[in-house]
Amino acid sequence: MHPVIHFQSRLFDIAKEPANPINPIPGASLLDWLRAKLPSDMAMSPPAAEDWGWYSDLRLAGRSYLVGSCAHESADGNHEWVLQIDKSRSLKDKLFGQAKMDTDDPCFSLIHSLILQEPAFTDISVERGP
Repeated sequence: MHPVIHFQSRLFDIAKEPANPINPIPGASLLDWLRAKLPSDMAMSPPAAEDWGWYSDLRLAGRSYLVGSCAHESADGNHEWVLQIDKSRSLKDKLFGQAKMDTDDPCFSLIHSLILQEPAFTDISVERGP
């Protein structure tokens, strides 16, 4: 399992998000926020719907990543946000256990630091896989 970032926030109005035609799960707002915060040399696609939420493709240092986001609605508007980053790996990488996604990955480190710097995000935690 890849490291997953969890946090609480009232920053995004999920009622104003585009409708997810596959499954009514919010998450596009976080990806739009992230696209605006990333350095200009990083290419991140607009959010696209998936059955578990929303995702964008991202390129960094010659690597491809899938950044996934979803929100668990809260009646008081302080929603829980979940963000996961999956790194594309070659068959060779997988066979030899190389280039695994972890918290020391440059993409994860950058995104995690952007989330930590946002004062509107609280209760930030990282869930690490086995």
